[in-house]
Amino acid sequence: MSNKNKFYWLLLLLPAIFIAAYAYNVKNKKALATLPYFGPKNKKQATDSVKHQINNFSFVNQDNQVITKNNIKEKIVVVEFFFTTCKTICPIMNNNLSKVYNVYKTKKDFLILSHTVDPEFDSVPQLLNYAKERNANTKNWMFLTGKKVDLYNMARKSYLLDNTLGNGDEDDFVHTQNFALLDKNLYIRGFYDGTDSLEIDRLIKEINLLYKEYEP
Repeated sequence: MSNKNKFYWLLLLLPAIFIAAYAYNVKNKKALATLPYFGPKNKKQATDSVKHQINNFSFVNQDNQVITKNNIKEKIVVVEFFFTTCKTICPIMNNNLSKVYNVYKTKKDFLILSHTVDPEFDSVPQLLNYAKERNANTKNWMFLTGKKVDLYNMARKSYLLDNTLGNGDEDDFVHTQNFALLDKNLYIRGFYDGTDSLEIDRLIKEINLLYKEYEP
């Protein structure tokens, strides 16, 4: 066979090769791209052996329901820490979270968890009023309160959203603009600046990418 004929045969075979590769990926449920896992070492990408899954917890939401780790399993979750009387970064953060909420509020397997860092003031009725101002449905956006020491431990040691030192006493205070993204197995898959609109766009794109990992 001449070189010219070989070239023509190669041109004919290339589309078939691409189609076969695509079909193989679909058959084997392989995502074209996946998000990294993050662990406790300076929020760097973790290896499979040090994937960071969040700890158990017990907090109360704006409807006075006790919420634990079991309530958020099998959901894609965005996490933040804020307080209702904040006049600086929190309104920006929650306006941006409203954009995220409006994209995914019809999905049963999506949830936003907003933890107060001022549980002494942010009672259940206070959180309920705050949620109503944002037209937030408990099914997709929960505002949580509990013991200060437990909330702060979750922020620092579980969600890795704050690297300051403290023990949750009356002089301790957490004030971070960062969000965390959890997958359905409750591993951390991303961090985002909640005051940055470009970061919010990235969050939405990466939530979509995370959903693709669970597509049949």
